Amino acid sequence: MRHEYLPPPQRRSRLTRRGRLALFLGTLLAIGVAALIPLLRGAGAPEKPRTLVIPEGWRASQVYAAVDRELKLPAGSAKAAAATAALALPAEAKGNPEGYLFPATYPVTSKSTPAVLLASMVRTANRTLATPAVANGGRTHGMTPYQTATLASVLQAEAGSRADMGKVARVVHNRLAKSMPLQMDSTINYALNRSTLDTTLSETRIDSPFNSYERQGLPPTPIDSPGLEAMAAAVAPTPGDWLFFVTVKPGDTRFSATYEEHKKHVAEFNRLRATAGARASAGPPAT
Repeated sequence: MRHEYLPPPQRRSRLTRRGRLALFLGTLLAIGVAALIPLLRGAGAPEKPRTLVIPEGWRASQVYAAVDRELKLPAGSAKAAAATAALALPAEAKGNPEGYLFPATYPVTSKSTPAVLLASMVRTANRTLATPAVANGGRTHGMTPYQTATLASVLQAEAGSRADMGKVARVVHNRLAKSMPLQMDSTINYALNRSTLDTTLSETRIDSPFNSYERQGLPPTPIDSPGLEAMAAAVAPTPGDWLFFVTVKPGDTRFSATYEEHKKHVAEFNRLRATAGARASAGPPAT
């Protein structure tokens, strides 16, 4: 019979009550640490910002309202913040950020405030006005950056398309050179806090610094937030001798060098408007 070596039997260790408690607590601690690590990682992860879009041509009042909505603040919060935010505006603006709330897409997080957002818009406007093409072009025409922003805001409101901005800019420059009032309906709309294509004769006689029918030169402030294309057109107008323009119908803006030619285009505009109005009054065709 062959004898094989067998290890001596091992005694089964038994935990004391204190030992079992220590093991239980250690297990809980390990589980807790394992669960806490993902939470700590999540807490340190950067917040994904949402976006606030400011379209070209918005007035300051519209920008304020959009900021209040995005930040879920009472109406008037952004406007109040603008007065105390120490925005980097030129002295000519006299604290009014109209025209300097640059149209763009801005990130918004839980830490965003009206002052932070407005300051970012103003910085963007200043950077755009300081680009060599805009800044040098403005100096060529003897305009300060604030005057460039003011003229660009008129182009933004008046031009039916980006392609027309350069021509509208030429009309403005030609009128300024001849000391003619600009006679822009957009400035009347701004004075009356509205947006419309219809301006009456009595409205062109209102007492307002923004009445470009009665007063010569640019309006005293911008009338909206112009984009880069409008700023570029303001300092690099399309060559031409035009002094008048009218949008006869969408996509069809007529430019004229003489008042006689302009009157013909206005007559066509009025005829088309009258025809459209008559069709609207007649209602849909009977079936």
